[in-house]
Amino acid sequence: MFTVEQIELAHSKIKSGAEFPKYIEEIKQIGVVAFETWVSDSHTEYFGKDNFRTKSKPKYEELLIADYTDKQKFEEYLKIHQKGETDYFTFCKHCAETGIEKWIVNLEKMTCIYFDKVGNEVTLEKVPTV
Repeated sequence: MFTVEQIELAHSKIKSGAEFPKYIEEIKQIGVVAFETWVSDSHTEYFGKDNFRTKSKPKYEELLIADYTDKQKFEEYLKIHQKGETDYFTFCKHCAETGIEKWIVNLEKMTCIYFDKVGNEVTLEKVPTV
C-alpha cells in the first residue's frame, strides 16, 4: 500500500490549485481511493483498497473555522484557487473564513465535497482530470 510520504511527495510538486489534477492522478496511481482533509490544520486521512487507511500530521497552526458558512464567497475563493491565483495555505485560510470545515475527495467517483461545521454539504464539484 501507499505511505503518507509518497502522498506528501506528490503534493510537494503542486504549487497552486491549477495543478491539482496532476496530484490527483499521481496519488490515484499509488492506490489512494479517497481522502478527507480537515481545514483546521490540514491533517488528512487517506483511504485505499481493503479498508487500508493512513493519516498525515497537521501541516500548520490550527485555524478557527467560521460558524457561518458563506457559500458564495467560498465558491469565489475556490475559483481563484483553481486558476492558480492562490497557494494551498491561502486556500485553507479562505475555507476557514467562509465556514468550510473539511473536504472529502472520492477518486473513484472523481468528486470533491466541501462540508461546513455541522456536516452539511456546501459544494460538490467534479475533480478535473489531466
